[in-house]
Amino acid sequence: MAQLAHASFSREVAVAEAKAKMEAAELLAQADVSRAKGAAQANKIIGDSLKGNEAYLRYLWIQNLENSKEHQVIYVPTEAGLPILEASRLKK
Repeated sequence: MAQLAHASFSREVAVAEAKAKMEAAELLAQADVSRAKGAAQANKIIGDSLKGNEAYLRYLWIQNLENSKEHQVIYVPTEAGLPILEASRLKK
C-alpha cells in the first residue's frame, strides 16, 4: 500500500513538474513574441523617419567615418558614377 501511495505521489509530482515546464515555455514564447513585436515597431519607426532624409544619413555616415579607428579607403563616384581608382597609390 505504501509503494502504491509513493508511486501515485511520484506521478503527481512528475505531472506537476511537466505542467510547470510547459507553462514556462509558453510564457517564454510569449515574451519572445513581445520582444519581436517591439523590435519590429522600432525598426518601422526608424525606417519611416529616415525615408527621404538623405542629408541626415550622409551626416551619420561622415560621423561614423570620423569615429572609426580603422584606416579606410573610400572611393567617391564621379559624375559618370564610376570611382576614381588609385591603384598606384598603394605601391610604395
